[in-house]
Amino acid sequence: MGEERAGIPAAERISGIVVGVDGSEQAERALRWAEEEAARRGVPLNIATAYTIPVFAASSMDAGYATLDDEAIREGAEEVAREASESVRVPGLEVRTLVEPGDAAGVLLDLSAQADLVVVGSRGRGGFVGRLLGSVSSALPAHAKCPTVIVPLPPDEGEALPRRDVVTVGVDGSERARRAVLVAAEQAQRLGVPLRVVCSVPPVSGSLAWMPATVDQEEVLADVRHQVDNGLRWLSSHFPALRLESEVMEGSPVEALIRESATSLLLVTGSRGRGGFTGMLLGSTSQGVLHHAKGPVMVVPDGEDPRLADRSRFDDAG
Repeated sequence: MGEERAGIPAAERISGIVVGVDGSEQAERALRWAEEEAARRGVPLNIATAYTIPVFAASSMDAGYATLDDEAIREGAEEVAREASESVRVPGLEVRTLVEPGDAAGVLLDLSAQADLVVVGSRGRGGFVGRLLGSVSSALPAHAKCPTVIVPLPPDEGEALPRRDVVTVGVDGSERARRAVLVAAEQAQRLGVPLRVVCSVPPVSGSLAWMPATVDQEEVLADVRHQVDNGLRWLSSHFPALRLESEVMEGSPVEALIRESATSLLLVTGSRGRGGFTGMLLGSTSQGVLHHAKGPVMVVPDGEDPRLADRSRFDDAG
């Protein structure tokens, strides 16, 4: 990134929150969420947009036409960023704009290496709900270096459920989920609301042919509750003032978290859970939730956290 970006000198590092905009209604919704979060954290808001040159223009034999087309497209992208910047409602917020050539997902992935958080709408211009590759809201959480928040459009009138003042995080006992819990706890503390820890256990009977018949679903649920309780004690040791609540339920994790997304201020999940592997785009739970969430979803990538080191001390607690 050796050139100067619109609004930011090339030598200056990106910091704070990055929000991707493209002039769509979804992007405006993401901007509203991102500006409020930047104000809460006291960090800059970086409004980013990307543009690409159509193949027919880039390969044109008429170099003059290609240059003109390049300038027009960039000017259009700069106008989108400028309008978004001027629409920011939070007074006193430090706002910067970035206009970058390239694929939107690729540009935001590059910026995620320096940002605290990247925020995007659930679908932008030309987006497709079921599309993974090429869709920013699906490709970005899978590979971002920092947490990503996906902000959907609000439900249709009559479908919206009352929201509780709570941040909800889904867990499955994996270490990846534990890092997501820590990030969720920080967010709940920042908002001054309780953290709700949920774990949904699929029915054992009939779901796994190789599972021994002697396995009792109630025993499985009791063991999961014990693990969640241990996790809450560990979490309280790092966030003693944070109010915690939990629920262990039976059913599909995806369906459970989609329900939670309809009534929580924010739903947090890891990028991959138990059984996930590095080459996966997104874990099946995170992927399913992102496609159908009723509210903002934060996806937390894998990473180190020194607070994970003492988690094992709580395994035999209680």
